[in-house]
Amino acid sequence: MVASSQTRPHPKPLGLFASFTFAAALLVLSPLSVRQALALAPVPNPHGPEVMGSQDAEGFGKLDPKPPTGLTTDEIVKKFGARETAFNQALNEYTFRRTVRVETLAEDTNKVDGVYQDVTDIVLSDNGGRSEHVVFAPQNTLERVMMTQSDFDDITHRLPFILTTKDLPQYDLTYMGRQHVDDLDTYVFEAAPKTLVKGQRYFQGRIWVDQKDLQIVLINGKTVPQDMRRGHEDLSPPYTTYYSEVDGGYWFPVYTHAEGNLHFAAANGALAQDVHIRYTVKYADYKRFHAKSRIIYNGETLPAADPSKPDTPEKTNTEPTAQPAADPNAPNLKHTKPQP
Repeated sequence: MVASSQTRPHPKPLGLFASFTFAAALLVLSPLSVRQALALAPVPNPHGPEVMGSQDAEGFGKLDPKPPTGLTTDEIVKKFGARETAFNQALNEYTFRRTVRVETLAEDTNKVDGVYQDVTDIVLSDNGGRSEHVVFAPQNTLERVMMTQSDFDDITHRLPFILTTKDLPQYDLTYMGRQHVDDLDTYVFEAAPKTLVKGQRYFQGRIWVDQKDLQIVLINGKTVPQDMRRGHEDLSPPYTTYYSEVDGGYWFPVYTHAEGNLHFAAANGALAQDVHIRYTVKYADYKRFHAKSRIIYNGETLPAADPSKPDTPEKTNTEPTAQPAADPNAPNLKHTKPQP
């Protein structure tokens, strides 16, 4: 996002997720389930993260840094990369609704003083093409910041992070250990881009991979690089994305939350300002489009969705508690299909 200049009639792109006219908007859905989670968890330090204690956050067990058993870390990475690749192919057969809500909050009252909102249906045609239909787009009242194209690209491609076999060579992955999160046993990795290619943006932070399905179920980090040049800042806060099991098979992104203070330095006659930003992106109503293509994983054709199963996970009523910054709208991480 870029900041609006206080001395100019038109705002400057802010850097959070700014310049985007959000014609391809993300949609804000009702939460699929209620769960205590990190609303603004810190981005982990890939060079020396401390072991997380059992009380660091509701639902997060102690991080066990011991090596995995039965598989090497390289084998885990290879397997979950293949699984993510299969999911990325499957995702192209699903329609869904995306809701985005971006808010600025006044420093003195902490009340919302500007809102951008967009609800979009992602649909498929009979020939396999994908298009976005905006179904709700009230007037944009953001005044202190402006959405940029980078913001829209992040919402579309990086917040719902998918790490396919093709993408793996772009990242350094450091195995951190095993951790029980909600009802899942997960492998935890730190991810950072190996090289920053001009014009490209990447995810940097921590990812949790389900030990059974070998697919990403939670990420916490930020988009890099961010433009920090004085007067040209294009900034965005750290974010957390949660995934839920859909159709008893894949883990789909369902909820993203971010919040933070973005600092824009004084430049070119504009006053320095800190802007408190909060946004949520929700994804819902996943439905498989009846296409003719097959999804293959490890040489086997994966079964089609079971029409007897709901398209969205069942709702739960887990009461949120205060650890560390809770988000009662985040989904509970759990399997919805029977486990062997």
